[in-house]
Amino acid sequence: MNNENWLAEFLDESIPLWTNDPVLFMREVLLFEPDNWQKDVAYDLRDYPRVSVRSGQGVGKTGVEAALLLWFLSCFPYARIVATAPTRQQLHDILWPEVDKWMHQSPLLTLLLRWTKTYVYVQGYEERWFAVAKTATKPENMQGFHEDNLLFVVDEASGVADPIMEAITGTLSGVNNKLLLMGNPTKASGTFYESHTVDKALYRCHVVNAEHSKRTNKENIAVMKRKYGENSNVVKVRVYGEFPEQEDDIFIPIAWLDGSRQTEITDATAKALGKYRDHNGNLLPADTSGIYKIEIGCDVARFGNDKTCIGYRINEYVQIFKKYNGQDTTWTASNIAILYKHLKEQYKFKGQIGVKVDDGGVGGGVVDQLRSYIRTEPAVFTDMIVLPVNFGQKIQHKYYADSTTYMMGVVRDLIAPFDDNGNPHKPDIILPNDNDLIGQLSCRKYFFTSNGKQKVESKEEMKKRGLTSPDEADCILLVCLPMVYKRKGGKQNNG
Repeated sequence: MNNENWLAEFLDESIPLWTNDPVLFMREVLLFEPDNWQKDVAYDLRDYPRVSVRSGQGVGKTGVEAALLLWFLSCFPYARIVATAPTRQQLHDILWPEVDKWMHQSPLLTLLLRWTKTYVYVQGYEERWFAVAKTATKPENMQGFHEDNLLFVVDEASGVADPIMEAITGTLSGVNNKLLLMGNPTKASGTFYESHTVDKALYRCHVVNAEHSKRTNKENIAVMKRKYGENSNVVKVRVYGEFPEQEDDIFIPIAWLDGSRQTEITDATAKALGKYRDHNGNLLPADTSGIYKIEIGCDVARFGNDKTCIGYRINEYVQIFKKYNGQDTTWTASNIAILYKHLKEQYKFKGQIGVKVDDGGVGGGVVDQLRSYIRTEPAVFTDMIVLPVNFGQKIQHKYYADSTTYMMGVVRDLIAPFDDNGNPHKPDIILPNDNDLIGQLSCRKYFFTSNGKQKVESKEEMKKRGLTSPDEADCILLVCLPMVYKRKGGKQNNG
């Protein structure tokens, strides 16, 4: 018997077994040993048209998504699968490579399937029998897929806009059409939220607590609970897999923070960062011509357990560069200088770069050191504009009582999901996926002063509630603080 006949007979015998038992497929074909909750999800997807899974972080949801995609593609004739996520990064850098990983771990699937940067297809049937990666940015991306065997896999489903989810659910009209929603429950609204609440009867729902997963770091979870409280929204969302509660005295809702984190970067910024892909999924060479803003912020540690944090912004893309304990002001100033030079050179940036530094306590030494660099090496640091900032300083403002509240207000406005008229609005900055940052910003409370102005609680007040110093948060407040630059010739430019 030749190899082709042997393979055909093997598949004729095995595929009905795998179709009926996706867990058997995972074990025999992918060498994937699922956790108990992953088995439950697999069997529910086999038996029901819609499955929705909300979970904490790090429990293995991307792996089971990839495994179920490959099961459906392998076991159902002329299957079509659409894998989607809110951003290109989540889809092309996380979910789709996971599909590649498990496919190429299987000796059988490497014979039957072909993987590209946007497609996985059955050999000889690439036009009709395939899985495709489509970013959830436009409703039309989800339309036009019709087949008896059709599956949509939606990763980070909380971040997918309702019009796109409506386009997906409107497509599910075939005999074996299925929908798998998975993600952290970052907001208490939208299709993903409703799949676990008002529309629960339409779905098989699962909740995966990260504390109960053998894949998660329990010490990291314990630290998060100690830092932000067992009942804080950041722990509910990122550990328990529960939807956040709206707290009237929290200044920035966690849903807004995660909405910013899940926002797609603009094409210009993606090109500058070397993250832009063509329609075939290929990364294109970096193009820095679209950079219009680079800024740096540094929150300087005042006490032993506090951290010094340095962050930066490239257009709308915000990141934390370094965080550390126990170094002196010279070390901190040197790291800011290194970051400044790297950003100038890496992105060929010709404009001025604002460097905003916490000037309270020992931060004044960092400011002095940076200004000495400008004096002694003007050719290198001529475009570094140093701005000392004092947290908690009273200011004259219509709505905010002090500088900290003003900076919190700036960030809140930048990530707000709607504009001043209440219309849906894409966040103006994309925050990093940092548990400490999200926890600190989402836990900070505010109150109204006697003259009706908003005032966020101080670091000292946060510590009295058992919370840690908001070092990462204050760093990002500085990064996002608007600046006024003096152009050459004396004209001013608002940063």
